[in-house]
Amino acid sequence: MVDFKSIETFLWVVTLGSFRGAGQRLNTTQPAISQRIAQLERELGVKLLNRDHRVVSPTPSGRQLMVYAEKLIGLRAEMMAEVGERSAMRGVLRLGVAETIVHTWLPRLIKSVNTAHPNLSLEIEVDITPNLTARLLEQEIELAFLVGPLSAAGVRNRVLCDYPVGVLASPSLGLGNGALKIQDLAKFPIITFPRKSQPYEIVRSLFNRPDLPPIRLHASASLATVIHMAVEGLGIAVIPTSIVENELADGRLQLLATELKIPPLTFSASWLASPDTLAVELVADLAARIAQQSSAVVDVPRRARH
Repeated sequence: MVDFKSIETFLWVVTLGSFRGAGQRLNTTQPAISQRIAQLERELGVKLLNRDHRVVSPTPSGRQLMVYAEKLIGLRAEMMAEVGERSAMRGVLRLGVAETIVHTWLPRLIKSVNTAHPNLSLEIEVDITPNLTARLLEQEIELAFLVGPLSAAGVRNRVLCDYPVGVLASPSLGLGNGALKIQDLAKFPIITFPRKSQPYEIVRSLFNRPDLPPIRLHASASLATVIHMAVEGLGIAVIPTSIVENELADGRLQLLATELKIPPLTFSASWLASPDTLAVELVADLAARIAQQSSAVVDVPRRARH
């Protein structure tokens, strides 16, 4: 009798294009994956996979089976969503997160996941958006919170929140409270996100003008380092204001009034479409609620100050 686990294994081998990738996705060994596929082929009496290329591909019979496998896995996910107890959700979800999220609402999300889905474990990796995008497309992570949404084929997105980007400096730089022109800012080093990130490219384009001195752009993948450098008066930081609420409140940093037009950073939850994304979508839904609540709470005191 055809085993449901073998059907699921077949689906992931085809989806990921390798026995190794399916083993990682299903938390088992490559030999175990091979054994399940061999057993499935024996029971059905047909060859399901072409193994003579670097990327495993389905045979004509395998493509037929894939249609039914996707339906079965999709029905299971639908059944779990409609009938099953959400706390019964179990397994490991590999989550990639941009550091801005780490400094804002990620702890609240982890707490909510632990409460709502106590048997679901999160493996969290922090990186910049270009790297998270690559890892998601390579299927090394299942869900990413990044600057988006992504437009790649097969990617689903859910917008999480927008974060205004501010120009911030230590009061020790003596920039005061008046409106500043870009020429005033260009006298100082600019501190921001790392190379290849969207904020870095925006900042570089703003200051890369012939009427300005050569830009001194300090880039760091660590927002904690960026904040520390700004607090120490080592330059002007161009970062989301939401991650420095404490530093603004106690006067270690000030939000400068400038003529710069910097678009907000839009963060999205992004994942690859597949028949079995229930856990991913549940966590993405939680993240969206928490991100929007967090943005609303942060925005109220900011409006009040004005």
